Amino acid sequence: MGTVFRKQTTRLLPTDAELFTKAGQRFARWKAGNKTRTAKLTTGRDGSTRIVTESKTYFAKYRDGQGYEQTIPTGCRDESAARSVLGELERRAELVKSNVFTAEEDAVADQQTIALERHFDAYKTHQVAKGLAPVRITNTASRLLRMTNECGFHRLSDLSGTALERWLGEQTAKGMSPGNRNEYRQDWVTFGNWCLRTRRLLVNPFVHVPKANAKLDPRRQRRALTEAELIRLLTVTRLRPLAEFGRVSKRKDASEVTSGRKTWRAAELTFDELDAACERARQRLVKNPELVQRLETLGWERVLVYKTLALTGLRRGELASLTVGQLQLDGPHPFAVLNAADEKNRQGSSIALRADVAGELREWVEHKRKTASSNQPTIKLSSVKTTDLPSDSPLFNVPKGLVRILDRDCKLAGIAKKDDRGRTVDVHALRYSFATMLSQAGVAPRTAQAAMRHSTIDLTMNTYTDPRLLDIHGALNSLPTFSLDNRPDANKQRATGTDDLSARLPNLVALTVAPATGFRGLLGSFPGIASGNDDERMTRKASDANPKNPSKKALFAGFANKASAVGTTRRLLNFFGTA
Repeated sequence: MGTVFRKQTTRLLPTDAELFTKAGQRFARWKAGNKTRTAKLTTGRDGSTRIVTESKTYFAKYRDGQGYEQTIPTGCRDESAARSVLGELERRAELVKSNVFTAEEDAVADQQTIALERHFDAYKTHQVAKGLAPVRITNTASRLLRMTNECGFHRLSDLSGTALERWLGEQTAKGMSPGNRNEYRQDWVTFGNWCLRTRRLLVNPFVHVPKANAKLDPRRQRRALTEAELIRLLTVTRLRPLAEFGRVSKRKDASEVTSGRKTWRAAELTFDELDAACERARQRLVKNPELVQRLETLGWERVLVYKTLALTGLRRGELASLTVGQLQLDGPHPFAVLNAADEKNRQGSSIALRADVAGELREWVEHKRKTASSNQPTIKLSSVKTTDLPSDSPLFNVPKGLVRILDRDCKLAGIAKKDDRGRTVDVHALRYSFATMLSQAGVAPRTAQAAMRHSTIDLTMNTYTDPRLLDIHGALNSLPTFSLDNRPDANKQRATGTDDLSARLPNLVALTVAPATGFRGLLGSFPGIASGNDDERMTRKASDANPKNPSKKALFAGFANKASAVGTTRRLLNFFGTA
């Protein structure tokens, strides 16, 4: 027979507790808010005095259908209600013993009364053990908790695909993008699959909820930057930190001046004034050369950040994770080692570096070596001669607000944030630019896929390659020309008296692709005229019979007689309109 009880636990004695003895037992009394609490005292394993507390609800202890002892929280404060729960558990155990329920169904039933938040905690532990990115775990937990509140999901028994579908429909009316709705759906489908594997559910209630078509209403479409735009962007990026200190002052309009406010403001920079603004900044900061050096170094670092992103296809977070110890700049094929924990697909990769990029990274590492603290653990880089550098030193300082910095750089460079099709430029657009430049350079699709580290070729060629920047017209111009209007006038041809067949039949592709001597190559293509090995054999025979003029005999070698050859030739010339 099972039993119900309140679970006892011990905890530390409150600091303001008053100790007393009653009926030979020790007790403690203390204030908890406006209430006075009393509890028995006991001695802990470490010899300290602790108070004994009881759970507010009852637990049920019984043997399940497989004979194992189980302790289940009933959630009941009343003992009679707790015994009712115990009776239901014992009845279910008997059904398992009599094969009315399976052990799996019994295990699933135990999970239905547990609060959903406890399942989420176990699911988060599974995600952490799986090695998922922390930001992904956080986003998933946020979406699941939001749905728990808005759909009324409190226990596993409350989960419903219909409720999820109804909620997604409400979000559609509120303007949520299809891609965002699919993320919510996918999180619940993945959670349901985990519940199946851990015997919390018998079926996944969300697996049949349809996905939204993200192509019908894309909210964020990126575009690739052209080569000219990238050059302007890098130019601006290098100079802007210093040029900001060289902006000229401009008097505000009368409408802009308010009481107690300054009447002057700094004018906006323009691309054509960058050099002049930098020169003014150096003059203004002539007494502060350290600041000038920091600003120039900041521009240099940002240029390397943008250039590395555009010529490697790295994502912002992946580039931010690189340290100088992950660079392998020696040898004919320099590369950077990307750890699995820092890559999106969690596999780890070797990122190929172009020779000029590797050279600039050497200069940057050398600069970091000169400014690094000497009391940190160091590693010697063979790619930088006789230099030491902290092994865990980040290669770049990639700020989280890089997208806002890029927006300001693009504005100064005259690069529109959105094009005429609503496609935007952001940090990830540099990865699009990398894929598009690979296609423009004629790189094989499979090689481009490997460089992009994509799982499918479709993602590389259709999603990340900007079709607007591909030279479609140039590709068409490389095709052969098939003109139908360049045939020379037949009368003019006859007037020249030429008998050159290639001149009289200029549009015969066979003559251009595989020219033959005399008429044999042409006539051999028609039925009834010898060709191939037989034709060659007869040609050699005619040549042997008349060694002084072999071509004359060879011309008629495949015909029954000379009249037949002449008639066939005339019909062919009439057919092509050249006779």
